[in-house]
Amino acid sequence: MEFKKFKDRYLVRLEKGEDIVQSLLSLAKSENIRLASINGLGAVSYAEIGLYKLDEKKYYSNTYEGDFEIANLHGNLSTMDGEEYIHLHIIVADGDQRCFGGHLNKGIISATGEIFVDVLDGEVDRFKGENGINLLDLK
Repeated sequence: MEFKKFKDRYLVRLEKGEDIVQSLLSLAKSENIRLASINGLGAVSYAEIGLYKLDEKKYYSNTYEGDFEIANLHGNLSTMDGEEYIHLHIIVADGDQRCFGGHLNKGIISATGEIFVDVLDGEVDRFKGENGINLLDLK
């Protein structure tokens, strides 16, 4: 991972083999980022994408392996119990332009990842809501 800082914004380039989630957590820790908006694009060879079933209060994940373009990557960085917390959603497209999307658990870069991290001044923690989802604590 390489990055360049522009005032309150980071431009991150991920290399082949790097995991999107773990790389962004590493950036947050090393740069002391506690709150940010994230968006990006690129390509992955592996993606683990989840869907939360509210009635069951459980995540279900599918894995996708092959050549996929990241059609959209967006989310945020906050904290939970004082630790950095990444919440990302992704849409990936295969060679036939079929798209798969949802909560990104893991994404391994195949060619490159180009990600903007827009840092916000402050910190917002999360708590586990009654629905089982880790919610932003805006009180």
